[in-house]
Amino acid sequence: MKILEVIDSLGWCGTKEQTYLNTLHLSKHFEVHLALAFGHKEMIERLRGKVELKFYEVDNGSKRRFNIKNYLRLYHIVKEGNYDVLIANSSWSLNYVIAILPFLKKKPKIIALRRSGFTPSFFSKHLKYRFVDKIVVVSKRVAEHLINIDFFPKKIVVIESGIDLSRFKPSEELREEYRKKLGLGKEHKVFVNVANWQPWRKGQDVLLEVFSQIVKKYRNVRLILAGKDTDSEQALETIKGFNLEDFVIPLGYREDVEKILQAGDYFILTSRSEGIAGSVLQAMACGKVVLSTLAGGIGEYLIDGFNGFSAKVDNKEEIAQKLERMINISKEEYSRLSENAINTAKNYSIETNIKKWVDLISSISD
Repeated sequence: MKILEVIDSLGWCGTKEQTYLNTLHLSKHFEVHLALAFGHKEMIERLRGKVELKFYEVDNGSKRRFNIKNYLRLYHIVKEGNYDVLIANSSWSLNYVIAILPFLKKKPKIIALRRSGFTPSFFSKHLKYRFVDKIVVVSKRVAEHLINIDFFPKKIVVIESGIDLSRFKPSEELREEYRKKLGLGKEHKVFVNVANWQPWRKGQDVLLEVFSQIVKKYRNVRLILAGKDTDSEQALETIKGFNLEDFVIPLGYREDVEKILQAGDYFILTSRSEGIAGSVLQAMACGKVVLSTLAGGIGEYLIDGFNGFSAKVDNKEEIAQKLERMINISKEEYSRLSENAINTAKNYSIETNIKKWVDLISSISD
């Protein structure tokens, strides 16, 4: 069984993290190759020598969609590789796959991933997804939405994103080390947000507005922002606009997210759109008390008052109330929530995730 995982563009995000983990762990069961953009250093560093990498895309922003050579390179990779299954890990990678499909004599099975709850367009439905064999979604809530709008319900399979529990786990030693590196003292109550700078989707505008109100009452709180462009000019201007320069630590893209999480006391996510939000599960696996908006499938595992706190999307008043509750939480309640969070995260291990992928691939290739 030969499988080609396909991903597009450079950079790192939850989609890239999951593609990396799936590619690595599926290679223990099948012959797996990864088609990706030239110069994708993060993926190359992680997978070099572990799986065969096939380069097809020149990522020059939106112009890449008009670069016929990107399509031709992928076509030759698929043709010469004689693959049984193609897995398109993003919307744009599916665009590439669908474009070359008519020219392939051997038609591989195609699995497409949908990670967010956005409603697909009419054209997306009929020009892309009608040609795939299975549509993997990362949460039951997204699956229910797609089924309710009659989006190929027989093709939909739920496989939740998996997290690497060997990497994300509590570590008191790392906590002290990274708080010192970041200039944080014992008196500070530290919130961590891990998300690329996309206020329209990840809701950092809401987070910073609420935090600007919290610091008026609690001067010892700090907020760490980790993710691509969280140290960009736009991000820094937004932070300055809320007078938060002394309270927010913008780190930009980091490869040591599991260590940054250890430096925090709490984790917060104010997203407007998510699949299942791997960053929340990673924080829970590290034993942090989390607060997240109930975007996408987050409400399937985050239970308010049991293993963390939740709030409605864009509800600033509710988010502020929960933030203040977290700041004043007792040691006993923190320990209870932390323990429940760790146990919840265990249900989303990459090992559990891969078992479902192996079953799916085996079933469509029978």
